[in-house]
Amino acid sequence: MTVHYDQQITDRDTSPGTRTRPPAPAAAAPAPDAGEPERPLPQRLWRGRPEDPRWARPAFLALLLATAVLYLYNLSASGYANSFYSAAVQAGSQSWKALFFGSLDAANAITVDKPPAALWPMALSVRLFGLSSWAILVPEVLMGVGTVAVVYAAVRRRFSPAAGLIAGAVLALTPVAALMFRFNNPDAMLALLMAVACYFVIRALEDGRTKWLVWAGVAIGFAFLAKTLQAFLILPPLALVYAVCAPVSVKKRFGQLALATVALVASGGWWVAIVELWPASSRPYIGGSQNNSFLELTFGYNGLGRLNGDETGSVGGGNGGGAWGETGWDRLFSSSIGGQISWLIPAALILLVAGLVATLPHSRLRSSGGTPMAGRTSATHGSFLVWGGALITTMLVFSYMQGIFHEYYTVALAPYIAPLIGMGSALLWDKRDKAWASLTLAAAMTTTAAWGYVLLNRSSDYLPWLKWFVLVGGLTAALGLIFAGRLGRRLALGAAGLGLLAALAGPAAYTLTTVNEGHTGSIVTAGPAVAGGRGGPGGGGAPGDGGFPGGGPNQQNGNGNGNAQGGQGNGFPGGGFPGGGQNQQGQNTTPGGRTGDDGRMGGGGGMGGLLNGASVGSEAKKLLETDADQYTWAAAALGAQNAASYQLSTGEPVMAIGGFNGTDPSPTLAQFKTYVEEGKIHYFIASGAGGGMGGSSDGTSSQITTWVEANFKKVTAGSATFYDLTQKASS
Repeated sequence: MTVHYDQQITDRDTSPGTRTRPPAPAAAAPAPDAGEPERPLPQRLWRGRPEDPRWARPAFLALLLATAVLYLYNLSASGYANSFYSAAVQAGSQSWKALFFGSLDAANAITVDKPPAALWPMALSVRLFGLSSWAILVPEVLMGVGTVAVVYAAVRRRFSPAAGLIAGAVLALTPVAALMFRFNNPDAMLALLMAVACYFVIRALEDGRTKWLVWAGVAIGFAFLAKTLQAFLILPPLALVYAVCAPVSVKKRFGQLALATVALVASGGWWVAIVELWPASSRPYIGGSQNNSFLELTFGYNGLGRLNGDETGSVGGGNGGGAWGETGWDRLFSSSIGGQISWLIPAALILLVAGLVATLPHSRLRSSGGTPMAGRTSATHGSFLVWGGALITTMLVFSYMQGIFHEYYTVALAPYIAPLIGMGSALLWDKRDKAWASLTLAAAMTTTAAWGYVLLNRSSDYLPWLKWFVLVGGLTAALGLIFAGRLGRRLALGAAGLGLLAALAGPAAYTLTTVNEGHTGSIVTAGPAVAGGRGGPGGGGAPGDGGFPGGGPNQQNGNGNGNAQGGQGNGFPGGGFPGGGQNQQGQNTTPGGRTGDDGRMGGGGGMGGLLNGASVGSEAKKLLETDADQYTWAAAALGAQNAASYQLSTGEPVMAIGGFNGTDPSPTLAQFKTYVEEGKIHYFIASGAGGGMGGSSDGTSSQITTWVEANFKKVTAGSATFYDLTQKASS
């Protein structure tokens, strides 16, 4: 072909399975989606793009519907789920000030230990529909459906509809995703916004438009308002990919990145600025901080402390040093974590490498003399870099962070794994006539089958036949994939279908187990109990290898089916629940309620409510509701979970002394005395513990407890003990 000097060589993605467009004159270059005929909105929604096969859009809508039905099934079994956040949602539904700050109670004593963005959709839902399990959790389900839609859209832009459907199905059937998109922790919103940010960066890599990069900055900024610095984990790879690969000049790239940074700071910083400038005397105390500062919370307890383990005020008292489990490259494959997320990680990494190699930019020739000129990175190659960079960066941080780490954090990896599976498998399938592509597909399938067998074998009594189906079916599919380029179309598709079924069988089973159970408390896990992990023989229900304090079991799933998520162990770092004994949750009788004979958490006189809510008997509920409208707080309790249970049961504000862990210096003894003298608090809820979790004998919680017990009348309601702060103790 003769190339003229003034002809511009257009960089097109020519990878099999990608959508290509013919080159156009530079002066009339159309937008990526320009030229599509306008059709009525219902037809566009149903048919999708003109180049899509007729089945593509119905299949996509069916995927979203199936995800919604799966996640909505048995939703109310979790009751109020994490009562810590549910209490803040209830408060936000009653007070706009509590909504803005993320306060734990409508009287605005103290906030949750995170920024409040994740609470806002739930609180608005409760304002509209009233307080219920569904009103709290349905917004989380919708975030899960939205994340599946975003992942599909991102993959579909450069690959076939089948690739997008595979990616969406992988995400929907990831066990920890099924757990957290039905739970009220901030992780659901974080996962959605991280997927949105990656999608916008991919759009920016396609055409170099500034608006897409700015929108990516906005998404990450709002993700910061959901879970602070965890939102920034993917910033380095996304910024680097765009700086190197964007289809615009170097000068413009850095200008665009600067604008995206401004958008990030504005979208995430406006709330921080208001909180920091607001007079501390007229706003709630910032929970989780030690000096009433959100910046200190962000960079301390929720920031560097998560990396080095030095988390002042945490349940470990800032011990650090790996108190939350062994760190290392294999952490995500351990007994406690492997079944949550790792099913397809090996395959995702294999397909990432293969995809990057297969989509390397080809060398181009200058028309003047044939001097080699490096080709620009294609948008398809950039897609692998974006999702792969986000995955690897987050995996490395999770694997080596020494601070508080829970299994459910790994839901952040799900939106990165799923696209790599969809893109990589579609790309190699289109190249299956080449030996290297078919062998790579077979290798990915083999590792998936072998690892799936290992994970399922950790639960010896859980569907014992399934591990053999995964192993045998997966290896059979891998053998077929080796010869996929030589087999007939039907046999090749049969091998691919068997492989997909074997790959998803394990996580799908874990997901179905997860949605069939209720999950309550602060530490929740997906799937069945596993050997060596939480819930299995020798497993721990708390950080590291230790169980809950006192060595007793901790049943986290509130369904009473014996699926204990905790086992024998040595307790939390720093001591454990005062008094030891058992910490059990029975079946939910009402949303947020627990069965049991004790008015607090069952057993041992422990704090009852540090990680899980307390049971509230009818007599205790009636006592707190009496004349509650005459007080700012119906009661005060040590620890946020304890306070939350009483607040959710009565609908009245309950002050959480010491915040989540009972270790925050709020309120001080002097402040508490002032509240009592002014008649703002009616009852003090006895916990049987002197200082909260990890609290010292001279801590605020301990000082308040000692003062109350010495000066006020003890009142019992059922088996629960209170102190009436309006009646002095008799001599």
